[in-house]
Amino acid sequence: MYRIDFNAPIPVHFIGIGGISMSGLAELLHTNGFRVSGSDTHQSHVTKHLESLGIPVAYQQCAANIAGFSGLVVYTAAVKENNPELQGALRAGIPVMDRAELLGQIMLQYKNAVAVSGTHGKTTTTSMLSLMMLQGGLDPTISVGGILDAIHGNMRIGHSGNFITEACEYTNSFLKFHPTSEIILNIEAEHLDFFRDLEDIRHSFRQFAKKLPKDGNLVINAEIPDYQEITEGLGCNIMTYGICREPEDISNPSDRYTYAAANPSFDEFGRGSYDLIRRGRFAARIRLRVVGIHNISNSLAAIALADTFGISMEQIQKALDAFTGTERRFEYKGEVGGAVIIDDYAHHPTEIRATLTSALACPHRKLWCVFQPHTYSRTKLLFSDFVDALSLADVIVLADIYAAREADPKDISSADLEKALADIGKDVHYFKSFDEIEAYLLQNLVNGDLLITMGAGDIVSVGEALLGA
Repeated sequence: MYRIDFNAPIPVHFIGIGGISMSGLAELLHTNGFRVSGSDTHQSHVTKHLESLGIPVAYQQCAANIAGFSGLVVYTAAVKENNPELQGALRAGIPVMDRAELLGQIMLQYKNAVAVSGTHGKTTTTSMLSLMMLQGGLDPTISVGGILDAIHGNMRIGHSGNFITEACEYTNSFLKFHPTSEIILNIEAEHLDFFRDLEDIRHSFRQFAKKLPKDGNLVINAEIPDYQEITEGLGCNIMTYGICREPEDISNPSDRYTYAAANPSFDEFGRGSYDLIRRGRFAARIRLRVVGIHNISNSLAAIALADTFGISMEQIQKALDAFTGTERRFEYKGEVGGAVIIDDYAHHPTEIRATLTSALACPHRKLWCVFQPHTYSRTKLLFSDFVDALSLADVIVLADIYAAREADPKDISSADLEKALADIGKDVHYFKSFDEIEAYLLQNLVNGDLLITMGAGDIVSVGEALLGA
């Protein structure tokens, strides 16, 4: 395996540099004296930002981009083996490395390397913890999978020994990381185009937890079924967290949770607050400016780890007061004809259910969900769960499945979701084009409605088109 000497910067070329994680790593290396270049299939605000820093970006991926190149080529999991730049690098004997390996080697350069993992909530929790570390004066380097207003993007270059990043389990990429502290938010069936089943996923999270050193910290959600299978035999400091739902949890939260949320409540917009119970004792009343009980859980995880860094409750609350969410996480986009437009990245049934449950707590006449399924395999394998989650909306509008990395198997489509939702009496409509969706919405949205565009693809453009963006 090629090892980077961070004291001797070299040229590094990123295939797929416009990706949210790749762009952050490119910026980090650029700031540390590496001569960075990259390519992507299209221009975006991310690539424009990189170009403004002096990083050249090619918008056609071809072998000519690395002709005469001498250095390191980094690629993402989305890059296929037949990618012309990757093939050109291999033929020329240029060292190549995937994004996860690069991130793992970067983590080794920091005394405190925090990795936030889980099926859902990584970006939000990473953002919350990042703001807490900033409030605590820890000057962290931050790599987050979304746009965080407080750092004006997805990457912040700090000047300390503290680093924080998201850790995705897909293709077991997080097993290439070298964390000193971890958060495990949840473990559910996801990425079943790679993992065999839920047990296979749990095995990977167990291997991830085992990467921690003896003096490391693991914060884990005790509401994960049989979470002890993940933590058994670990020598690191283990902290559990969860929301008190049962009478015995409320009377003795320390029996189950190191950090607990008791007496949760929500304001008229669905923003949560709760009593923080730390090791069995009341610590503070915590207020959030983001919606939903899932964000209470996310905030608990962030608080638990922030506490190990000595960040005070006052600083923690100031950070949460400043956090109103990240781009594409229940993001307010605007209003059209009195109808509120929200956008959300949710693309797994659990995420959809959490987002729509939060939306139901907000003032609205009708709740609309414009959903773009993400990948054929996920839609097929979790089909009944999608139907159940989407049924929370009053009106469901479906776009075609966003293929992402997959070819169309011809045995699953959004029309199948439409039929299943119609069969249970839901008001559901499927359109083949965004233009048709936009026309239907303009004709039928009325003052007081709440519309959420939802999915991990490009469905956000529907709401932006409605707003004239």
